[in-house]
Amino acid sequence: MDALRELLENAGFLLLTWQNFVMFIFAGILMYLGIRRNYEPLLLVPIAFGAMLANLPLADMSASSEFTAENGRIPLLQLIYDGGIKTELMPPLIFLGVGALTDFRPLLSRPMTLILGAAAQIGIFLAALFAYYVFGFTAQEAAAIGIIGGADGPTSIFLTAIMAPHLLGAVAIAAYTYMALVPIIQPPILRLLTTQREREIDMPQAKPVSQTAVILFPILIALVVSLAIPTCAPLVGMLMFGNLLRESKVTDRLSKTAGGPLINIVTIFLGLVIGATMAGETFLQKQSLFIMILGVVAFVFSTAGGILFAKAFNLVLPRHRKINPCIGAAGVSAVPMAARVVQQFVSEKTGGRVNPLMAAMGPNVAGVIGSAVAAGVFLALLG
Repeated sequence: MDALRELLENAGFLLLTWQNFVMFIFAGILMYLGIRRNYEPLLLVPIAFGAMLANLPLADMSASSEFTAENGRIPLLQLIYDGGIKTELMPPLIFLGVGALTDFRPLLSRPMTLILGAAAQIGIFLAALFAYYVFGFTAQEAAAIGIIGGADGPTSIFLTAIMAPHLLGAVAIAAYTYMALVPIIQPPILRLLTTQREREIDMPQAKPVSQTAVILFPILIALVVSLAIPTCAPLVGMLMFGNLLRESKVTDRLSKTAGGPLINIVTIFLGLVIGATMAGETFLQKQSLFIMILGVVAFVFSTAGGILFAKAFNLVLPRHRKINPCIGAAGVSAVPMAARVVQQFVSEKTGGRVNPLMAAMGPNVAGVIGSAVAAGVFLALLG
C-alpha cells in the first residue's frame, strides 16, 4: 500500500491546472484541423502533440528559451530546442528542403512577378508597425509578429527564435494556422479587390527557360542577396543551395535526400519542439490573442498588397501584356497553396476559361525569397 500511495503521490493528475486543460483542448483543436480537415497536417499534428506533452505535470516535456539545467539534466524536447532552435539550425534546413522541391521556372519565365512577390510582403511591415505603435510590443517582438504576414513558417520561427523567443509558440501557431487557412482567407479579398474584367485577363503562355538560366539563378541570387543583406544568408543561401541540387541534374541523390528524408525528419522535431514551448502558464496570455489578431492583419495586407501592386502595374503595361491581378495574391510564400487558391478562384469566376496557375506560381515562389529577405532586414536593423 505504501508503494501504491507513493506512486499516486508522484502522479501528475493532482497537479493539473485549468491552464493545462485549456491547452489540452487547444491541442485537440489543432489535431482535428490537421487530421480531419487536412490543414497543414505535417506541422499541426506534431505541434499539437508537442503542446499536449508540454502540459503534462512532472513529465519534463516542455521547452523554453529561459530553461536552466538542474543537476545537469536536460529534458528531451529542451535538448532538441537548444540544439535546433537556439542554434538557428532547423529553419535553414527546412529551407534547404524547400529549395530542393521548388521549381523557379515560372518566376524566371515572367521576371516581373518577382516584384509582385516583393509587394506581397507589405503586410509584414504594416503588422510590425501596428504591433509596435498600437499594441505596445517592443521593436523586436513587433518584427517577430510582423513576419507572420509572409505566410512562411520556417522564416517566422527563425526570426522569432532570435528576436523574441518567448513568443515562439504563439507566432509559430499563427503562421502555420493562417498558412492552412489560405483557401478561406484569400478568396474574399480577391472578390473585393478585383473586377470580373480583371479576372478575365488571360495571360499568354510564358517562354521556355533555358537550363543555363535555372542553374545560374540560385547561384546569382545567393550571391547578390546575401551580399546585400548578409543577415538573410542562412535562409536564402540554403534555399538556393537546395534548388541548385535540384536543377544541376547531377546531384539527384542529394536533392532527393534534402527534399525527402531530411526535411521530413526536421519537420517532425521542429513541430514537436514548437508545441513544447506552449506550456499553459506562459502561452495563455493576452499577448497570444494579440498575436493571432495581428497575424490576420499581416496576412490580409500581404494578400492585398500583391493584388493592388499588380493592378498598378497594369496602368503602365500595354494591353497585350497586362497581367491578371489575381496572381498578386499568390505573392505570400505559402507554396503552392496560394497559387492553387488563385487558380481555383479565377477558374470558377470565368467558367474555366482562364487558368493562371503557372503565372501565379511566379509570385508564389518569389514570396519565399521575399519573406526571407524581410527577416534579414529586421535582423539587420533590430538584431
